[in-house]
Parts: sequence; structure tokens; C-alpha cells
Amino acid sequence: MKRLISTLALGIALATPALSDTLATGDLGLIIERAKGSVVLIDQSDRAALARIEGLGDLSHASMVYSSDERYAYVFGRDGGLTKVDIVERKIAKRVVQGGNSIGGAISDDGTLVAVSNYEPGGVRIFDAETLEMVADIPTASKTIGLVDAPGRRFVFTMWDTGETWIADMDGVEPGAEPRITKIPEMGENPYDALITANGRTYITGLFGEDGLTALDLWDESPEPIRVLPDYGRGQEEMPVYKMPHLEGWADTGAEFVLPAVGHHEVLWIDSDSLQETARTKTYGQPVFAMARPDGRQVWVNFAHPLNDTIQVIDTVTKEVVHEFKPGPGVLHMEFTPRGHEIWVSVRDENKVKIYDTETFELLSEIDADSPSGIFFTARAHRTGL
Repeated sequence: MKRLISTLALGIALATPALSDTLATGDLGLIIERAKGSVVLIDQSDRAALARIEGLGDLSHASMVYSSDERYAYVFGRDGGLTKVDIVERKIAKRVVQGGNSIGGAISDDGTLVAVSNYEPGGVRIFDAETLEMVADIPTASKTIGLVDAPGRRFVFTMWDTGETWIADMDGVEPGAEPRITKIPEMGENPYDALITANGRTYITGLFGEDGLTALDLWDESPEPIRVLPDYGRGQEEMPVYKMPHLEGWADTGAEFVLPAVGHHEVLWIDSDSLQETARTKTYGQPVFAMARPDGRQVWVNFAHPLNDTIQVIDTVTKEVVHEFKPGPGVLHMEFTPRGHEIWVSVRDENKVKIYDTETFELLSEIDADSPSGIFFTARAHRTGL
């Protein structure tokens, strides 16, 4: 018996790589270097850059999603490139140029499909996550925005030109077959971005061509547009907009949404159940991202040019600004560590990513990066809509 156990143990040892050869990916992330077409692999615990991966094309407006095992990042570039990055082997695993101007993407809840949203030629294209072979092409005759994943192998996206939202159901759809499409008209004039709540129920679009926002209850068998803040926005006052807010950066504190106001120097608070306005907080400038710390206690806000050197921190209980500071010129993006004890801030014009303690606001460390923009930790792999 002892000999049998020893033989089994030897077999397991031979079949299992040494622990020194393994790499845990839960601590990792990528920083977009927008001017170089590269990404920097980072370790959040060590606050360190590990490697630079080059050859990703035009990343002047880029985003990414992660595979469910946190090994692969799918990077969506402005040039229409879809790049699969292997963060374990620190190289590009696969790259295709699938359109002329893509603005974002999503990965299905089961991790098997990657969808890309396009301005040119418009529409959404869906790819096999393993091979990057296209499995569905959904033309829309419109620029598409606000592409998100929804439970049940579904993708939701909205048309800038027609004001429609479409739901593409890929459950059980074979490669090359037509996905099941639900079309929802009258979402509003010129929707410019959208988000989905973490539970996959509520989809909200921001409107550029008229006041207000529009929501959908995706748990409804036949979702209908729900008008939110119909008397508030840019439309009536024609305020100048220096940079559009990013709706995926809207804060969800649990009980409320915190939304950057288009063209105004304030954020709006909306009850997440009733979708009614509850408060407004005046801010330093036009908000771009309003991001909630994972525990929901703070919201960190950055601003559009020419006031993009500043960050304000808002307490979600008092709804008052409790801290303001200037990390440097060109603050483009922020990313919390998964439990929110730190926040990483990209400061484009200093070629730095700066790391702060979210309780003391102390600067903890800096990482060099060339014109950094988006910061994406692998924890996003396990969150709907990110």
C-alpha cells in the first residue's frame, strides 16, 4: 500500500508543474499606453510594472475585457483591432482587424463569445473567444454605442442614429446562424453611451440630443423605454461639452446611482429602484468618470479638459465633497483595487500612474507608463458589464 501511495504521489508530481513555474493572475492588470499601441502588465500588490506588450494598433480610445480564467485580455482599439493578449506568457495570442472604427466590446457571461461595437461600418460583430473567428455579424445601419453583456449569452447595444436598443440573444445559436434580435425603438435622440447594473437587470442610456436618460428593465419579457430625468440635461441649455461622460464609469453605490451630468458641473443621484432623482452635488468641473469605491462609501470624480488635473472625492452618506487634490495634468482614468483600499490613477501628461490610499489619500507609489489611459484589473472578469 505504501508503495502504491508513493507511486501515485510520484505520478501527480510529474503531472503537476512546480509551484515556482505558476503565475497567479488575480493580482494582475493592464494599463493602456494610448500613444504607443502597447499595454503594460502590472501587479497590484507589488505596485509594479512587470512587462510591456506591443503591437496592439491604435489605442487612442481603447477598452478591454477579460476571460473568466483571468488569463486573456481582449483589447478593443480605435482602428477596429480586436487583440487577444496572453498575460501569462506576456504576448499577443491573436489579433484581427474587424472594422474601421470600434469603440468598445463585451464578453458573454459564459466566456465563449466576444462582441465588438463599431462606428464604421456600424453594427456589432461577435467572435469565438478562443479562436477570434467571427460567428455573427449584426449590421445596424448606424453607429453603435453602449455595448454590454447581459445574463444568458446576450448582448445589449444602442444606435446613435436611430435611437433604438437591440438585444442579441446568442444562447444556443450555432456559428454562422442569425442571432435572435429584439429591437426596442424610441430610446431617445442620439444616445451616446450606456451601462448595465451589476445584477444584469437595468440598462441605462445617456442622451446627447435631448434632455434626460432612458432605462430598460431587462427582466421584463417585453422591455419598454423608461424615461429618467426627462427635464434635465444638455438639450434645453445647449451647454458646451468638452468631453463626453463615460457611462460605464457611473457609480452604483447599492441604493443609488451617481451620474455625471452632461455639460454641467455636478453629479446627479438617482434612486436605483424608483429611478427618481434624490440629490445633486456641485463639482469642480464637467465630470467624466464618477466611480464608486467597491464598498459604496466614496465616489471619485475626474473632469473634462481644461480642468482634468483634479479629482474630487464625495462621501455617499453626506453627498458632500470630502477631499480634492491634483494628481497632475491629464487625469484620464481611475481603477480601484478589488476591495477598494487603493485607487490607481492615470496621469497622461506626466506619463505616470499614481497609486493612492483611499482612506488617507496618501500617495503610495508611482509607475512609469507612456501616455497612460485605461487601467484594468483582472477582477473585472467576474463582473457583469465590465
